[in-house]
Amino acid sequence: MTTTTRPDAERNASPYLYGEEAAAVARVLEAGQYGHTEVTDEFERRIAAFLGVPDAVAVMSGTAALHTALLAAGVGPGDEVLVPSMTFCATVQAILATGATPRFVDIDPATLCVSAELIMDGITEATTAVMPVLFGGRGIDLSSIRGELTRRGIAVIEDAAHAFGSRVGSRRVGTSGDLTCFSFGPIKNLTCGQGGMIIPRTQEEADRARGIRLLGVVQSQAERTSTTTYTVGTFGLRYQMSGINAAIGLAQLNHVQRMEETRRDLWRAYQAALAPLNAVTVIDVDPEQSVPHLCQVRVPHRDEVFTRMREQRVGVGVHYPPNHLQPAFAEWSRPLPATEQVAGEILTLPFHQHLTPAGIDKTVTVLARCLKTVSAAA
Repeated sequence: MTTTTRPDAERNASPYLYGEEAAAVARVLEAGQYGHTEVTDEFERRIAAFLGVPDAVAVMSGTAALHTALLAAGVGPGDEVLVPSMTFCATVQAILATGATPRFVDIDPATLCVSAELIMDGITEATTAVMPVLFGGRGIDLSSIRGELTRRGIAVIEDAAHAFGSRVGSRRVGTSGDLTCFSFGPIKNLTCGQGGMIIPRTQEEADRARGIRLLGVVQSQAERTSTTTYTVGTFGLRYQMSGINAAIGLAQLNHVQRMEETRRDLWRAYQAALAPLNAVTVIDVDPEQSVPHLCQVRVPHRDEVFTRMREQRVGVGVHYPPNHLQPAFAEWSRPLPATEQVAGEILTLPFHQHLTPAGIDKTVTVLARCLKTVSAAA
């Protein structure tokens, strides 16, 4: 089901619907229950069942998931959270929202992800949590350091906004025993229109997350309707997911296998088409294990190539400008040589489930032409 008539190479990303979402939303609207409802509860159960975990906590966005998970893990003022600079600013803003401070760490330029070694190199006495970002959908194996992190009392909170459906070895992301946060925004692998999900480590964390997402109110919505009062037990925010958004997510869950196969096939098609371009380095997402969310390359003269490709109506983008170089986060900036190197080279190619072989061919043809023109002029 298409959402726009623009040619697929002109779009960097685009929501993909399967034809069931509108009817699912209509049923919620007809029931007259627009807030957190039993539909939200059902979405939580379905996600937990899909992953094979005891519980899942739905919230209104991926950013809300990160913020709530940090709070549920006990992160607060005076704490330090390790985080790669190469991520969307939402990751860093969630840390700051707790009163904690970010400690930026470098990445592996081949994957744009942190590694176990880089995390251990970045830890200080103030570190209470690490937030690996599963960039582009690639899972990160931290099994070699998990015992040491536990010994030091350092929580692992995965920013898996790009990685719903991906695996590390035989296990899906979200089942490693770490706190994991998914995003179900408009262009994610699975969308709710807007939404997020927290996979807690313990029942205590699940209870804390549920309290936080509903303004700290202890009673459920159903319980509050049958009493004259309610109890606020903790700090909280209005972060709950509506039944409208959950209905979209439930419809999308019926097609997870199709989504995974399509995105892997598209990434492999790009990989084959880009192979002859010697000036291009493809960022590896390991499609055998990951469900790719982005297709990114490193190219010379990136800014000029970006401009020329946009002029030729190819929807390239840049994900992301490094956070340690942003004015709002300058206080915590530190040299990150790999991040700073790739930041001027990365280019995101159109990647979404509307994409066709013709769209991939157009993108790669234009990229090759632009690289040749720019290199000749350099």
